[in-house]
Amino acid sequence: MFKDDFVWGAATSAYQIEGAAFEDGKGLSVWDEFCRQEGRIFQGHTGDTACDHYHRYKEDIALMKELGIKAYRFSISWTRILPDGLGRLEEKGVRFYRNLAEELKNQGITPYATLFHWDYPVALMRKGGWLNPDSPRWFEEYAAAVADELGDCIRDFYTFNEPQMMFGNTFVSTNLAPGYRMADSDVIKMIHNMLLAHGLAVQAIRKRIPDARVGAALCSDPVIPELEDERSIEAARELYFKAGDTMEELSFSLSWYSDPLMLGSYPEDGLEKFGKYLPKGWQEDMKTICQPLDYYGQNIYSGNTVRLGEDGKAVPRMRPAGHPKTALDWPIDPEALYWGPRFLYERYQTPVVITENGLSCHDAVSLDGRVHDPNRIDYLNRYLLQLERASEEGICVWGYFHWSLMDNFEWTQGYNERFGLIYIDYETLERIPKDSFYWYKEVVETNGESLGPISGLAYGEKKGE
Repeated sequence: MFKDDFVWGAATSAYQIEGAAFEDGKGLSVWDEFCRQEGRIFQGHTGDTACDHYHRYKEDIALMKELGIKAYRFSISWTRILPDGLGRLEEKGVRFYRNLAEELKNQGITPYATLFHWDYPVALMRKGGWLNPDSPRWFEEYAAAVADELGDCIRDFYTFNEPQMMFGNTFVSTNLAPGYRMADSDVIKMIHNMLLAHGLAVQAIRKRIPDARVGAALCSDPVIPELEDERSIEAARELYFKAGDTMEELSFSLSWYSDPLMLGSYPEDGLEKFGKYLPKGWQEDMKTICQPLDYYGQNIYSGNTVRLGEDGKAVPRMRPAGHPKTALDWPIDPEALYWGPRFLYERYQTPVVITENGLSCHDAVSLDGRVHDPNRIDYLNRYLLQLERASEEGICVWGYFHWSLMDNFEWTQGYNERFGLIYIDYETLERIPKDSFYWYKEVVETNGESLGPISGLAYGEKKGE
């Protein structure tokens, strides 16, 4: 069973759903430019209109109320608040987020605002972005502006979403905006500046909103032991928190980001190889980086199962032929939602929130006018049963946010992938709740008691009547 006060929610991000990319004084983000580079995005799609949430937020909140969720995690577009990244405040942008938060509260839904979900201001990127030693102060100014303007209607904040993707997929593998390779030494300094920005932002928020609850949303593929004996579990835990031997491994690792935030230190194995690239005096910054957090967010989609090698270390276990996968070819590993929260809570002793979990399916409107997505229902059922196991064993699991509330702009995949509980017709912008929408509604209403072996298709036929 989940705790009585367990938080059930759904999540989105600004660039992926808002649209109105050039309206009401909004400044340019790196995604506004990146989408116009030839060959970067599937079929040249952009987030210019996306789901048009900027104009249709009341309609979307009405659907959230029907869904029954008690919490909604969204991101604030930095350049809607501060078009140049710092300095001048855009009142129209502030008004949009105020209206959004107040409408959510009016409908009994708690707003959870993520300050940064990858849409970095172009104006600041031209000043060096995260490599500029002033960049932590830029983010502090932005966080302070949000707290000053919206602190009376928003109490829950996440500073960053998936920093591993931001650096690993942006400045190492170059798949995300702005998408250019940086030297290893520069990437290390940029990550450190981002971590310092987090600490400064937490301080800025707490100074202005004394009763604020603050966290960060990181990501990982938890390591799953093949056998549940003590040696196998310990080997899996050790590998999960390994910093990595290469820059690519380090940039996507969990511990290089989460240990500083939660423990006030970089992992020793990472320092041995990459500590030489950290800025002078970095040790003093740890006092600011490591701020007390109310919850520890983690985005989890897949995992990696391991077995014990001859040396007692964890080694990957090859997935069997035909292992299930999503429409985006991500492997389906439900046990990740047990072992991830377990290992994270054991290490950091902070309530764990699943800030993203879900999958892309080949969704379509059927002849009956409904969207039947039994694969999504089965996926969520399996994953949530594993999360329930963690909760029943005493792991402090505080909440779950499904990714995503609605289909949206899936970064380089454009509109080719569908993660939502709500289907979006991108030509008409009609919203159609999927079968999984009604299934999740029952999960929320029963606090997870409805979980169990079911037929997704049969459920969809029943609930869609």
